[in-house]
Amino acid sequence: MTKNPSHKRSKRTRVITGALAVAALGAGTFGAVSATAGTPDAASKAPVVADAGDAGLQQSTHLTVAAATKAAQATLDAAKKENQRVTVAVVDRNGNTIVTLRGDGAGPQSYESAEKKAYTAVSWNAPTSELTKRLEQAPTLKDIPGTLFLAGGAPVTAKGAPIAGIGVAGAPSGDLDEKFAQAGVAALNG
Repeated sequence: MTKNPSHKRSKRTRVITGALAVAALGAGTFGAVSATAGTPDAASKAPVVADAGDAGLQQSTHLTVAAATKAAQATLDAAKKENQRVTVAVVDRNGNTIVTLRGDGAGPQSYESAEKKAYTAVSWNAPTSELTKRLEQAPTLKDIPGTLFLAGGAPVTAKGAPIAGIGVAGAPSGDLDEKFAQAGVAALNG
């Protein structure tokens, strides 16, 4: 009777395989216990970090809260010089709000509108006044949740890629809203 070598592994192979399985199980258990540990003592210890190298990672640029606040304040200042009461929102590349400033006397609708204009500008990397023209060719664009295709939003770019959006609402025209949003963009470039 001949033995098939693929059915019977050497003792060394079985020991190594078993040791690897135990190590993997132990690592998984340790990770689960570490992730759920709630004691202050466990939280104060330095976390174990695995180095994934560069494989599968992508770097991106984001505005700091300080930069977003600077842009928002420059926007409000530009509106105030023209006696306009507006709200300004600055969102990150993913459309998450970094900062929103509601100017004195800005209408209640301006808060949500400013955020949606900022989100729309960063999503398409274009001023929202330009995007309103695209509605003629693709009217269903306006149905995308969270967007607002009215003038008043401006993208913020770094190395040609969108990293944030500034939206303004509350002035009597979208052209003014967008002019103020551009003042916020300019404050970041200056």
